[in-house]
Parts: sequence; structure tokens; C-alpha cells
Amino acid sequence: MSKKVLWFFSVLMIAAFVLSACGGGAEAPAAEEVAGYQIPTVEEGKYNVAFVYVGPHDDGGWTQAHDVGRMWVEENVEDVHTAYVEIVAEGADAEQVIRSLARKGFDVIFTTSFGYMDASEVVAEEFPDVDIVHISGFKSNEANFGNLMGAMEDMKYLAGMLAGSRAMVDGNPKLGYIATFPIPEELRLGNAFALGAQKTCPECTVDVRWIFTWHDPILEKEAASSLFDGGAQVVMTGADTPAPAEVAPDGKWGITYDYSGNCVVDACLTSMYWNWGPVYGRIVEESRAGTWVGGWEYFDADSGAMGLLGFHEGEEMMPGTAELPAEDLAMIEDTLAAMLAGEFTRFDVFKGPITDNQGNVVLEDGVSLEQLDLDGFAQFGVPCETCMYWWNENITAELPELE
Repeated sequence: MSKKVLWFFSVLMIAAFVLSACGGGAEAPAAEEVAGYQIPTVEEGKYNVAFVYVGPHDDGGWTQAHDVGRMWVEENVEDVHTAYVEIVAEGADAEQVIRSLARKGFDVIFTTSFGYMDASEVVAEEFPDVDIVHISGFKSNEANFGNLMGAMEDMKYLAGMLAGSRAMVDGNPKLGYIATFPIPEELRLGNAFALGAQKTCPECTVDVRWIFTWHDPILEKEAASSLFDGGAQVVMTGADTPAPAEVAPDGKWGITYDYSGNCVVDACLTSMYWNWGPVYGRIVEESRAGTWVGGWEYFDADSGAMGLLGFHEGEEMMPGTAELPAEDLAMIEDTLAAMLAGEFTRFDVFKGPITDNQGNVVLEDGVSLEQLDLDGFAQFGVPCETCMYWWNENITAELPELE
């Protein structure tokens, strides 16, 4: 065979390989690029479910927990195809991506960041046959668009009890909290942590660092280091990466968030993690049956959709936790058991007496916040009565400015 013939067959083989890799042909169209994002395609004969992620799917935190949930759906719900678009900027980019997924023919779209709320609302109105489920927001059209969130304040409360116990043992009553954006969720979770710390360390105080990002390993480490340098003994995070544990100096501790697999160094006390799979699976089944209606779903700890690493069956406590006083560990275990049994809820976490760090009474003894209070700022137009724009009395930071 001549060199020209060999060259010709080589070109044919390469072309065939390229077409195959791109999914050429009508049966497997290539992913479409929109605003720099690759929009996946649906699979014929399957119920198609898409996820929009604010960070990388393997970030070790919030987004990875959602992606583990996506894979659970793929593996446990029959005749379902799932796909995702990652690192999608909030705002105009998110709207273009969500709209493109709806046009592609996805049946359900989960949008997994607070800043996707308005974009999700707009696209839902344009595509009434597509169910759009927004995570952590407060809007719904009571039809094909609703929101979903869980009471992670339960786990943050337990983590505060754990941090307070560790601080007492170490003789340093200073704690720290890395907060992302000044939204109700972040104040709610910070306040829950502070309320829990009061149970085991009445003299403990909590300092706060705002980083204005969900996922930035460098900023998260800088914020954690700043809190440790400022005297914090234990730092808890509301962001994605395990930064507090990774940069904790000898003899100090970090508490990680979102993903059960990110608490791996000895300086990590625990992780407050999500288990999204069964919740997502149920919603997908309801959507396919035509029974899902967008609303305001807020699940509590008895759903099994969240946990505190080291305190559930089959989990081992981290070294810095296992050595804490038995009475403190028993308090955490008993409170968790009551949560899982539905006997202690988010409304028990936020039950008075509660006083803010300006000396104002937030709640009288025995009075609980309402759901609208947990979710909202009056400044955002939420018709809440008490709302969440306050810091608990043991938090030393000022309230964040709201845009």
C-alpha cells in the first residue's frame, strides 16, 4: 500500500474518531455552547434532569454534595438521565444557562445557589411545562417553580455546642465564623452556631469574617487565618472548602461544611453535611407523575437529609471531638436524636429567650421564630415580623450592610 493510500485511510480514521467523540449525528447531538458554558443534551426515552452549579462539581463542599445527590438520582431512580452545568455565574449567565436547558428539553432543573432565584423565576414563566426547583431561595409561582431548603441550622446549632465544648477544654472562649454573603441564610446559620455555643460555653464569643463568595479556596483560607490570628480557638465555615481545618494552627480547630468527605485532617472536629439524593429522587418522581407543585419546601433533620459527621451510625468521631467531656457529647447526641425523631426542630433552635448583641430582646422566653423570620429580611421585602437581621448576644461583629 502506498504512502498516499495510508495517509488517506489515516485521515478517514481520524475523522471517524472525531465524529464519534463529539456524538455526531441526530441520535447523539453535541453539547451546545451558550455564554461560554457547555449545555448538555437530553436522552430520548428518559426523564431528563439537569443541575446548575455555582462551583465545580468536585469542590469538596456545597456543590459536591449536590453532585453526590445527582448521582444518587441517576443510580436509584429508574429511566432517569441527569446532567449538570458547573461554575455558572449568578445573574445573566445563570438565566441563559437555565433557559438553554429548558429549550433542550430537560424535564426538571435544579438551580443550586441563592443567586439563581430571579433567573429561575423568569425561565419558569417562559417554560410552564418544565419544573424548576430553586435551592435556598424564597420565591415560588405555586405551579412549576418553587424553592427547596433544609434546616441546616439544626446541624450548625450542634456544631456550636461542639465548638463551645472544645473551647472550654482548651481554655480559650473565642470562636470564629466565615460567612459568605449577607443573606438571611448566613445570619441564620451563624446565629444557630452561636446559640449552640452558649449551651456548652456561656462565656464564648464569636467573631465573623465576610468573604462575599461561595467558593474561593484562597479567600477562605485567608479568612480562616485572620480569625485564628485574632484569637479564635475554633473556626466554623459557611463556605465550600475545608479551609478552617486546613489552616488551623497546632492546638486549634476547624469545622467544615456541606460535604461529609471533607473532614479528613486531625484539626477538623466535624462537618455539617447534606444528603440531597433521596430528597431529589422524591421530587423527580413527583415531577414525572405530574404531582409536584412548586411551593416553599423546608425540610428538617428528621428527613435524614443532613447530618453531623461522627454522630451517626457507622461514623467515627474525629480525634479532637472524641476526647471532649462525656456530658457534652451526650448532650449533642441526645439533641441530635431528638432532631432525627422530629422532637426538636428549627423552631426549638430559635426559641426564646434570645437577646441580640445590642441588648435588645429578640424573643421572649418560650416564643419561637416563624418560618418567614428564618427566611427573610424586611429589607428584601419579606413580610416577616421579627426577621433575621440580628446577631445573637455572643457575636462580636457588627451587622452587615444590605444592598
